[in-house]
Parts: sequence; C-alpha cells; structure tokens
Amino acid sequence: MTLPIAGFCSSGILGIDGVCTKLKYQSSPIHITPAITCSQRTMNRSPPRMPPVPRLTEAFFDPASQRTIVRGAFAHFGHLLFELLKFSTLSPEAMLARVEFEGDERARLAYARGKGVLFVTGHFGFWELQAMVHALQLQPMAVVARTLDNRALNALLEQIRQRTGNTVIYRRGTIRRVMRLLHAGQGVGVLIDQHIQSRDAIYVDFFGRPAATTSVVATLALRTGARVVPLFALPLGGGRYRMVYEPPVEPPSSDAADAIHEFTQRCTDVLEMYVRRNPELWLWMHRRWRDSGQTGETERNMFPATEPDAPSDEI
Repeated sequence: MTLPIAGFCSSGILGIDGVCTKLKYQSSPIHITPAITCSQRTMNRSPPRMPPVPRLTEAFFDPASQRTIVRGAFAHFGHLLFELLKFSTLSPEAMLARVEFEGDERARLAYARGKGVLFVTGHFGFWELQAMVHALQLQPMAVVARTLDNRALNALLEQIRQRTGNTVIYRRGTIRRVMRLLHAGQGVGVLIDQHIQSRDAIYVDFFGRPAATTSVVATLALRTGARVVPLFALPLGGGRYRMVYEPPVEPPSSDAADAIHEFTQRCTDVLEMYVRRNPELWLWMHRRWRDSGQTGETERNMFPATEPDAPSDEI
C-alpha cells in the first residue's frame, strides 16, 4: 500500500480518521514513496532558527552525509506516523506476530526485584510501537508524555498509547505518581532526549556537547532502587521490528562525587550509541543543544506542548 504523505500532512484529524479506516483492512507492508518530497517541503518551511543540519554539524557527522541523514530522518518520522496508525488497528496477536524481542529477559529480571523499572529511550526508531507490544509481551507500563497543542490529535494519540493496557502520565505533576508506581513494582517509560528548562535539568554530554537533560530518572532510581533499562525499537524491513532491551544501567558507587550526574550521563551514553549507529532514526528536528543561558526560550518542535516546562514535580 502506498500512502500520500504530502497530502496527509495537511489533512488534520479528519485525514487521520480516513487513513485509519484504510489501514484497518491493509495487510501488506506500508510503502511511503513520496516521503522524501514531503521531507523537502517541510525542510523548506522550517523556521530559519531551527534547521536540522547544524545539529548534525554539532554531532560531528561528516558534512557529506548530513543531507542524507536529514532526508532520512524526515522520511522515517513520516513512516513512523503511518506505522503507529496501522499498529493501532491490529489485534494483540497480529502486533506480536510483527515483532521479535531481544533481551526481554532483562526486563523480567528487573521486574522480579519488586522495586519497579524505569524504561528509558529517546525519540528514536519506533519507540511508540515498542511501548504497545511491551504491554503484551511483559506487562503494561505507564508512559510519561507531554500534551499536544491539537486536542483531537492528543486524544487520538492517548487512545493509541492505551490500546494495549498502558497508561499515560502527563509531565506536569508526575513525580508522586511515578513514585507510587515504582513502589508497586511497576514500569514507567521516560524519554530522555529533549531539552528541558526546569530546575531539575542538568547538563550531560551528548555527542560531545552539553545538553540539558532531566535528572529525575537518576534521582528516582537512586532513591527507590528501581532498575533503569534502556530499550529501543529497530526496523527489520517488511513491516517487522526488533524490540531491544539493553542491560540495566549500573548506578554509580555510593561514594561517587555526583551520582545523579554520573547516572544521567550513563543513560545518555546508551542512547548516543544507538543514534550513532542509525542517525536517520533520531529526531534531529529537535533543538537538543542550546546555550545554558537561554532559559526563557520556548521550544518550537515537531509536537509542541500546551504546557510550558514546569519548574518542579515533573519528568
């Protein structure tokens, strides 16, 4: 099935309803041949202050490969959108038939400790699909998310995320809820690759440059004893995916000078390893690196939030 991304990009929620109806009865893999055309248009419309190529320069990729990576990233996120919509129409059995798992025993062992599990990843690969099938293969998790500007799209995405039993926790005021879930031995999924401006932000190296990152994952893990398990969803082709669970991130020693910073850096290092391997699968459109003095700037990213970053009690 070939889908016209360029037309869909401007069709809004009504277009999504129509696409979902078509995808429900589509059994063959999705082919998005016009994705590059849509990517070029999106790049041309991007505000001058947020072009993706400088982020690739900051990450020290070879200049000759930057255009290829940017085009691949835009095409990937178009593909991700349609695959997410398609997945939302499948039965649980059909979802599991399209994926394979690697290292899921690590997650089982982490759950078995009874102290909860913090699953960390980034806007990389097919992370939304992984959360859906995680609930089927292991057990449902709570997913920390930001609210979208478009209420209809936010409601649709929330419905998709909860399709297999997961719950969504919106970022404002999440700490107490996450603590309760961890104490109950449950899992919580957190994306750690976006710039944040709250007082909980700390700067760790990402591709050799300081990037403001949430410290809450490290803080909660050190406070509760919860394991931190990185996970990543990689495409295999033909509409199939590999869901990878990395070994738990080891906490720093008790005498570490700055355990929270060191723990956060270790989590970020795992994400960077995956982005280096497959740079076209990461969200380069996001302004990940910023000067530390720019505390009042509001991010204009791919999925803008209705809420500004809260000063505390959020991830």
